[in-house]
Amino acid sequence: MKELTVKSPAFQPNSQIPKKYSCDGEDTNPPITIEGIPKESKSLALVVDDPDAPGGTFDHWVVWNIPPSTTKIAERSVPGAEGLNSARQKRFMGPCPPSGTHRYFFKVYALDVELGLGAKSTKRDLEKAMQNHILAKGELIGLYHR
Repeated sequence: MKELTVKSPAFQPNSQIPKKYSCDGEDTNPPITIEGIPKESKSLALVVDDPDAPGGTFDHWVVWNIPPSTTKIAERSVPGAEGLNSARQKRFMGPCPPSGTHRYFFKVYALDVELGLGAKSTKRDLEKAMQNHILAKGELIGLYHR
């Protein structure tokens, strides 16, 4: 499987996500750049989750059917169809750990199909729909503590 390069001009890999993008700031998505998207890609998907959440992995953002020509996701943008996050909302929820430093995974997938998911789809639905359709993937990990 090919690897995508996922970066952000707002923070370095494995470093602190700026407060602006958290629940302590503007609670908006940070800008993301994607490199290495295969030519044959039909769509991209993005999942942002926190595996360090006390109740198990918390999904902060679930997005699919992002155009494959997308190499930049701007802050305060909705690049594709949004699914439900763990709070059952269709939006980006910024980092907001109750204690300690948490890791936030920005995972991007290049797919060989567009997905026909419903508006109330979750990360689990997305992962199931992506099976056998992932051409490339990459991730960026950011940290946040309050």
